[in-house]
Amino acid sequence: MTSKLTQILTVHRGDICQLPNIQIIVNAANTRLQGGSGVDGAIHRSAGPELRKECAELYPNGCNTSDACPTNSFNLKHAKSIIHTVGPIVRSKTPEDNHKKALSACYVNCLNAAHQKFGDNFESIAFPCISTGVYGYPQRDAAELVVRTCLEWLKENDGKVGIREIMFCCFMPEDEMFYRKFISEAE
Repeated sequence: MTSKLTQILTVHRGDICQLPNIQIIVNAANTRLQGGSGVDGAIHRSAGPELRKECAELYPNGCNTSDACPTNSFNLKHAKSIIHTVGPIVRSKTPEDNHKKALSACYVNCLNAAHQKFGDNFESIAFPCISTGVYGYPQRDAAELVVRTCLEWLKENDGKVGIREIMFCCFMPEDEMFYRKFISEAE
């Protein structure tokens, strides 16, 4: 069962905004949902000013850590939707249990929101490396937790969703290496 599910997990290094054949992309957002640096800024620039306006209208109080806040994708060429999530801010080399729970919840809540939005037509989603940049979550720890979290979600939802791909879109080569390692070890 696990090897069948690990085939759904893929890794790509590149620009999440340019991914073809991905239905939903996830934005590693800040709490204001008004764009920022890193992947958040790239997604807002690619989607255009309508994204900022919709975020302000739909989520006037912003987005709390681990919440999943869906929006339209506007000028993004391939994605049909964006789901914004705010990862935990980690100030130590070892994430505390509450950080682990918060990061895991980001992925579970986004997967649930995607399934709720698209139902049986939910086929693919691409995640950036949430919290590992300026938010300080150790890359290796994040990749290990995220692969385990997504596999658990797939097991719980096996037969309930038609998802064919959960992609981890990495910008840094180290992240790509960690995701490939933990997917391979899960097989």
